[in-house]
Amino acid sequence: MDPTALDARPSLTTYEGLAKTIDHSLAGPELTGDQVVAGCELAKRFQVANVIVRPCDVDLAVRLLEGSGVGVGSLAGFPHGSTTTAVKLYEIRDVLRRGAKEIGVVLNISRLLSRQFQYVEMELLQAAEECHKQGARLAVIFENAYLSSELKIVACRIAARVEADFVQTSTAFGPAGYTVEDLKLMRAHAPARVAVKAEGGVHTLENALEAQRAGCSRLGSTATAAILDAWKAQLDRAVDRVAS
Repeated sequence: MDPTALDARPSLTTYEGLAKTIDHSLAGPELTGDQVVAGCELAKRFQVANVIVRPCDVDLAVRLLEGSGVGVGSLAGFPHGSTTTAVKLYEIRDVLRRGAKEIGVVLNISRLLSRQFQYVEMELLQAAEECHKQGARLAVIFENAYLSSELKIVACRIAARVEADFVQTSTAFGPAGYTVEDLKLMRAHAPARVAVKAEGGVHTLENALEAQRAGCSRLGSTATAAILDAWKAQLDRAVDRVAS
């Protein structure tokens, strides 16, 4: 895929225009196996972009979603980013081997706050290389609630230099999720080939459309059904208005 296509926000005039920007999140530690199965079936029914599953669920999700048009993503260094580079790289290789095609890696928040920028960059460069040589995409997860605006900009620049595919606002397990201001800042400081993903607090159709307007190309949510049911209803009302 042309990397610039990741940031090509679709025209929101069709169901698919929004559905294919949503990653259905199944990363909660409390989810049972049955709930993961149900979540994959939901993602298949609503035809979203991906499910994002815990590493232990990648095999199951890949099997359930084979041929469905819904991708499987997973995580490394999640949720705090404080594991060593070697551990993150092992996690990446393991979930790639199991069939994941998009990997969210939490950058080392402590090292970024400590202004050890070379450490952060070298770790993410290795992560990007592991993903890209297997034809997978890398999302760099920031956890913006802990970061100043300056450090968010630095993280965007590092992500661009390592050729990450996405920059992501948060894990949804930190003290706060996405904000419109963060999305606008990240979009302004990441090049067009790097897409922006909102995570944490995307619970309603209004949230999803707000994030899109702020420059977001991908949304992570556990409220997929509610968002897309509301989207279908809105599109149906628009058709009815035209018909009348």
